[in-house]
Amino acid sequence: MTHLIAPSVLSCDFANLQADVEMINASNADWFHVDVMDGVFVPNISFGFPVIKAIKKHAKKPLDVHLMIVNPDQYVEEFAKSGADVLTVHYEACPHLHRTIQLIHSFGMRAGVALNPHTNVNVLENVIQDIDLVLIMSVNPGFGGQKFIDNAINKVKEVKELIISKKSNALIEVDGGVNLETGEKLIDAGADVLVAGSFVFNSENPSETITNLKEM
Repeated sequence: MTHLIAPSVLSCDFANLQADVEMINASNADWFHVDVMDGVFVPNISFGFPVIKAIKKHAKKPLDVHLMIVNPDQYVEEFAKSGADVLTVHYEACPHLHRTIQLIHSFGMRAGVALNPHTNVNVLENVIQDIDLVLIMSVNPGFGGQKFIDNAINKVKEVKELIISKKSNALIEVDGGVNLETGEKLIDAGADVLVAGSFVFNSENPSETITNLKEM
């Protein structure tokens, strides 16, 4: 499988959200990456269900929704109704992770589990066969435009080994500090999906930047 590109709408121009959504539709991007933050699990607040529904109304590609929130279980059904195709929760926020994964699947969504930079990949050993995606955070979650944490490359390799050893079909996604240089290293390490926010939307030609990421 060629790698997937998921532009992060957190870096969109919110005054012209529809225009940026249509740009992603027309580009070589594969998914929309939607970050949801509650100001508790991470020190920032983003957007909720009305914005996700608005994006879904115009999006022609899957919505990859990343929850950086506490108690995600209570909102799973609402995210499904809002149009999430992939729903990713943080390992660190889920004391009953397997139950959460089952809940996400029960609403017809693909289930992902995200790991903060300090979290060891071995915590996924008992759920790797049950999930559809592992999201490696290559920055500390909460804000766009941060510097890439190099150890994420090693973590991608470790997750790849775990997936192979457990015969899992999970994809490996990486979010944070992704550009052409780090992206190439991540793909070589085994990443399947690259999330790119500020690198795409701060560029002179976002659509061309997406193409460059896709063609690495």
